[in-house]
Amino acid sequence: MTNDLFLAIYCPHCHWEPDGGAHWQCTCGCVWNTFATAAVCPRCQRRWRDTDCPPRPGGCGATSPHLDWYHGLDEAVAELMETALAVPANVCCS
Repeated sequence: MTNDLFLAIYCPHCHWEPDGGAHWQCTCGCVWNTFATAAVCPRCQRRWRDTDCPPRPGGCGATSPHLDWYHGLDEAVAELMETALAVPANVCCS
């Protein structure tokens, strides 16, 4: 596997990039950076399927599936699959 994979995180609507700030609030009241936890609230462990683009720091306010914010995943998965398929099928863990 090469080390030149590119993964970017930005809003699929307006291309606003998260700045590391705590811009997302869970129904339990916790405010956190959803990209630091893969959209899981650190307080109540609720997994959020969708992510809002926060308008206050410069986003557009649109809602998208959380995975749609990650750009470059298709290429990363394809490269991982290519690497995995290159391993002989008779190799086993001991």
